[in-house]
Amino acid sequence: MNIDSHQHFWQYTPMDYPWIDDHMSVLKHDFLPEDLQPYLTENNVQGCVSVQAQQTEAETVFLLQLAERYDFIKGVVGWVDLCADNAAKRLKALAKNRYLKGIRHIVQDEPDSRFMLRPDFQRGISHLARLGLTYDILIFPKHLESASHLISAFPNQPFVVDHIAKPYIKDGLIDEWKRDISKLAYFDNVHCKISGMVTEADWQNWTNEDFTPYIDVVVNAFGIDRLMFGSDWPVCLLAAEYGSMKKIVDEYFASFSRAEKEKFFGTNAINFYSL
Repeated sequence: MNIDSHQHFWQYTPMDYPWIDDHMSVLKHDFLPEDLQPYLTENNVQGCVSVQAQQTEAETVFLLQLAERYDFIKGVVGWVDLCADNAAKRLKALAKNRYLKGIRHIVQDEPDSRFMLRPDFQRGISHLARLGLTYDILIFPKHLESASHLISAFPNQPFVVDHIAKPYIKDGLIDEWKRDISKLAYFDNVHCKISGMVTEADWQNWTNEDFTPYIDVVVNAFGIDRLMFGSDWPVCLLAAEYGSMKKIVDEYFASFSRAEKEKFFGTNAINFYSL
């Protein structure tokens, strides 16, 4: 089974999604399971993991309800305020739903670059493993050092880095990101999603070859057993249709063995998220 380990659903309103600005007008629409399913079928993807895009429990409940209705939604990465005093109680309540597989916080938007090192945030992280929940790390390259400290503090917590930590592909910058993400990969409890790359490139003028040096880095750092495919649909539509985005990784991994491709395109996500 091929799995898209990272995509989003939403019912759009400007109030709920203020990060979608005028340069992102293509995203100012509802994106629901019936919109995604044809793209999955066309690209031989049998299931997906739906990831939060709004920091509310209401959205998490909405995504869980969608997973109950649509068989191809295999799991949900939701949101809970991990810094709250009642985080353990809220996590326990939501984790009763079999489709909740993990939690994510939009750390990249936090003004404090060391947000992940806050004691209250780490207290929230400490509750996840006992509930069988993973944690998705959404950051920019400047946060990689803090991410390494977080991961080292919780060796039994499964982590996954979203969008290869958003390197500056458009500007061709790689050295510092390569150094820091390679250090992070030393921890065997962290995985990495090869996803979200097209929106870090020149939206109008990227080529598949632009991404090769960055994919090389994470393949060498994490190995095939800790990498997974994600589309970041519909956000990817800012720069590419679903099929064009998937073609990048299809071509890159074409020379890999069948077993290796099965891991990257499906098995690793199934195992990581317990789908």
